[in-house]
Amino acid sequence: MRGPDWLAARPVAHRGLHDRARGIVENMPAAFVAAVKGNYSIELDLQLTADGEAMVHHDDRLGRLTEGDAALRDMTAAQLRQVAFKDTAERMVSLSDVLTMVAGRVPLFIEVKSQFDGDRKLVARMAELLATYSGPAAVMSFDPDQVFALREKIPARPRGIIAQRTYDDDYWKWLTPQQRDDMLYLRHGFRTQPHFINFWGQQLPAPAPWIARNLFGCPLLAWTIRTAEQRAHAARYADQIVFEGFRA
Repeated sequence: MRGPDWLAARPVAHRGLHDRARGIVENMPAAFVAAVKGNYSIELDLQLTADGEAMVHHDDRLGRLTEGDAALRDMTAAQLRQVAFKDTAERMVSLSDVLTMVAGRVPLFIEVKSQFDGDRKLVARMAELLATYSGPAAVMSFDPDQVFALREKIPARPRGIIAQRTYDDDYWKWLTPQQRDDMLYLRHGFRTQPHFINFWGQQLPAPAPWIARNLFGCPLLAWTIRTAEQRAHAARYADQIVFEGFRA
């Protein structure tokens, strides 16, 4: 399925245009403001809270960027807004906050983080918030079940699958062999019907994204590009990059 042209029109700032050396932390308001000023699209991550809110944070537990070590799903949105971060005085924000802040000025690429347990409450909450948002916003996930839920809940929003060639690295060891197998080769494509593919740039070229791009017309994004060499490599195979650590 072919997505709108804006999906690949400009580079995508990974978790916003962050730079911890300057006190701009990923998925924080300053990172989103910097991306808007640079005229970049914005990639951001959503986690579900105990009270069903969609909060913007990559990790499912506190600790890497923040004080504490609790699971986000065990905390309310109000509690998470009070969590102290290590390198900024800013606090965690919700998807609603980001939609108000960006206000359609640049495209958003919103990643649904998943426990691969079939829970679709995060998609439901995101659908509620996006129902009144008129700006360009795409939705995506590694989890095919979440992408299928996105297809059901908000079919008019461009949706994508985040993917890689294999899932045998340590990051995915907590999934069952069947779950990892189901993610291979974009074999879920006829069920999820993605409008775009966001593929690990270092694993390009690969047959599945090549077929999606060249036979089905899906824009192909390459994540996460951190060097000039990686950017040059991605330019050979993808339509656009998801980047961090430099200005694209």
